[in-house]
Amino acid sequence: MRLRLTMRQAALAVVLAAAATIGGALVFEHGFGYVPCKLCLIQRNPYYVAMPLGVVAALLPPFWTRAGLWLLALVFLVSAGLGAYHAGVEWGFFVGPSDCGGGSGAGAGNVGDFLSQLQNTRVVSCTAAAWRFLGLSLAGWNVLISLALAAFAAKAAVGKGLALGR
Repeated sequence: MRLRLTMRQAALAVVLAAAATIGGALVFEHGFGYVPCKLCLIQRNPYYVAMPLGVVAALLPPFWTRAGLWLLALVFLVSAGLGAYHAGVEWGFFVGPSDCGGGSGAGAGNVGDFLSQLQNTRVVSCTAAAWRFLGLSLAGWNVLISLALAAFAAKAAVGKGLALGR
């Protein structure tokens, strides 16, 4: 059975996949307590750009939907590059940012609050992978997901539609 997606449906599929990926990152962060580092947070930005872009692309005429799909492919190639850089930092291939640490909490009201907050703040290094599955960290998985989404968007932009299945 073959499922044929239009360009609009493909754009919306990219939006859903991007939302699921960000949702997964948020589950790791808020559900399992993995604190993201600076590079982890930066890697989310292409997804935040892609989601509204994909919705807008799906709502526009076909010429602009195709252009939107090409833009989505480009956004996810950038995302793959960011993930590859972060994975390289984790493996020691690249030097990470000097200010790489976790997010800052709420602002302290006074010096006592600030000192208390410093004792409870957990700084996260970009050089250590907090979690790995099949040898890949979350940054490595982001590379694979981003490349898949870029290829999917590009394939949808090239053809009249996208055939899925056998």
